[in-house]
Amino acid sequence: MAWFKIGVIIPSSNTTVEREFSRVIKEPEITIHSSRITLREVTLKGLEEMEKETERAAMELSTINPDIIAYACTTGSLFKGPNHHVEIKERIERLTKVRAVATAGAVIDALKKLGANKVLVVTPYIDELNVKERDFLEAHGFKVVNIRGLGIVDNTVIGSLDPRTAYEAALSAYNQFGSDFDVLFISCTNWRTFEVISAIERRINKPVVSSNSATLWSVLKELGVRVKLNYDLGMLFSDVQ
Repeated sequence: MAWFKIGVIIPSSNTTVEREFSRVIKEPEITIHSSRITLREVTLKGLEEMEKETERAAMELSTINPDIIAYACTTGSLFKGPNHHVEIKERIERLTKVRAVATAGAVIDALKKLGANKVLVVTPYIDELNVKERDFLEAHGFKVVNIRGLGIVDNTVIGSLDPRTAYEAALSAYNQFGSDFDVLFISCTNWRTFEVISAIERRINKPVVSSNSATLWSVLKELGVRVKLNYDLGMLFSDVQ
């Protein structure tokens, strides 16, 4: 396999993207390289300030000649409206001449790939971000049957959550709202999910997508490579393994 260098722009307080991406990919010739943009609290104000560093981070990554750059933040690529992810993608590509993906757009593509119409969403966020996420998903034609957040502002706290927390939050939402949805979406690139996605799918008999699984799937799809993974990342990955 040729060497593929994946650049990722992540919030400075994110401790999950590098960990999950590096651990899940078996091929040593696919490498992860990150640049960080400052985020302390996961709020609208925090995300607005963070986004100002996008060009600086993209230019840093461009010096390694990456094959692709992923803007790996969910609410950070949707809080300005339905086309926010496109704007971020185009800003990165225009500056670096490197193809790019943004997490919010990857999520939309993943949900479409799985044929979703109704989506059940769990997040670690506070309400102001859950509202933005609901609006974004519904602007792209999905019915959000419910969105439940943990109300966490400190991003380092989100990053320290055990994957079991995502598992329990997903099953709690499923048990409360039933099976009248097509895909369960676990939002936030700093929430560890890779170890539990397949277990949730088995329990609810529905596809499960997380922010990181959607982002990684989109990156691999753009690169046109099939990979072996150390974890089963569920139905979404049927075409890249």
